Amino acid sequence: MEETVLANKETRSSSKFIIEEWNGSSSTKLFKTATITASPYLSIQRSGSRFNHVWRRVLQAFGFPSSVTPDYAPFQVWDSLQGLSTYIRTMLSTQALLSAIGVGEKSATVIGATFQWFLRDLTGMLGGILFTFYKGSDLDSNAKMWRLVADLMNDLGMLMDLLSPLFPSAFIFVVCLGSLSRSFTGVASGATRAALTQHFALQNNVADISAKEGSQETVATMIGMALGMILARITMGLPLAIWLSFLSLTVFHMYANYRAVRCLALTSLNIERSAILFQHFMETSQVLSPEQVSRIEHVLPKWITSWSSKKVKLLQANVRLGVRVSSLDHQERMEALLSAQYHYLKAKYLLVEREGIINVAIHKNSTASDVLQSYIHALVMAKLMGKSTSVYLESQSWMDKQYEVFLHKLSSSGWKTGRLLSPPIIWKANWTDVSSDDKID
Repeated sequence: MEETVLANKETRSSSKFIIEEWNGSSSTKLFKTATITASPYLSIQRSGSRFNHVWRRVLQAFGFPSSVTPDYAPFQVWDSLQGLSTYIRTMLSTQALLSAIGVGEKSATVIGATFQWFLRDLTGMLGGILFTFYKGSDLDSNAKMWRLVADLMNDLGMLMDLLSPLFPSAFIFVVCLGSLSRSFTGVASGATRAALTQHFALQNNVADISAKEGSQETVATMIGMALGMILARITMGLPLAIWLSFLSLTVFHMYANYRAVRCLALTSLNIERSAILFQHFMETSQVLSPEQVSRIEHVLPKWITSWSSKKVKLLQANVRLGVRVSSLDHQERMEALLSAQYHYLKAKYLLVEREGIINVAIHKNSTASDVLQSYIHALVMAKLMGKSTSVYLESQSWMDKQYEVFLHKLSSSGWKTGRLLSPPIIWKANWTDVSSDDKID
């Protein structure tokens, strides 16, 4: 027994056992920093230079390289550039606003300036509440578009501040209009940022990503304020130089914002992305990747530009999701009753076709997956319009055979198929077969 123990000790003493130290926030992207050995003496060998280690720590502190999605880096580059231009222009617009209020003039009174500033802030607060009331629930479904709209409204607000000294008789109206515009920016920008942060969080580390974005914004703010102070000093008393600088930076700001949202490859399904994916699947039996769809979907508001794909636009335009049953006309209500009785008695949604429009009534007990299924079913009916004499039967046949295949291919391509991001559905319905007293739960 003693001989066996001694032999084991001699074997361990003659073998070379090492411990390696690795650094990184993800198991897929680690860097070896040190190796500890005990043969023949305890020793440690460090890998890489001290500078490389510090540099990796700095990158990790700002969200790079492994704890975020691949589109995070290009988005943040353009987002930081647009933020930089915003802070520079803020110095110019604030300088003009303070001048209009009367800072530096003997005739100006403290109470007058305070009252004007109060009205400006009050208008902004009321505007933010009203915007949230009317559009707050729609921000998730169109995060890219509202991100651009938010920055456009911010540009308009700063333009109003810069114009305020030119219209002293309408000063209150101009600055309140600018504050109202910026209030829309605050709500839309904050809400869309939260949605994008969830998308970026590769490891469900939303708080971590938010902190890193805060660090990046702080750096951009400090640089922008410094450059803005220099520019304000240089252009002081030169209206033409101020306007040229402001307009040039505004054009760059909008371009950087457009490039930023174009970098995003969101994996959630909204009204437009679902229509694009369905249209392509019907034509090729294949599913586009999030990167491919991001290059097709529109990011500008509809009143600025039209869709690149007219077919997708027409297909989506023929679907009314979450329709109010009582708002249907007499013929449509009659068709809804017949459809509920013969086609959708056990379903969680109801489809009614009338004059080429597919009206979708959602059951009061429907789930998120039911809403997605109802929308895809409506797209199938819209696609078959004019090509089939039995739209209801053929669309249901397609759903029975192809819907699960479609969802599986979506999931395999990286899409989140748990829900459809759509405007809030506030009107729902419940249908019952009174003759058999069979109520749908």
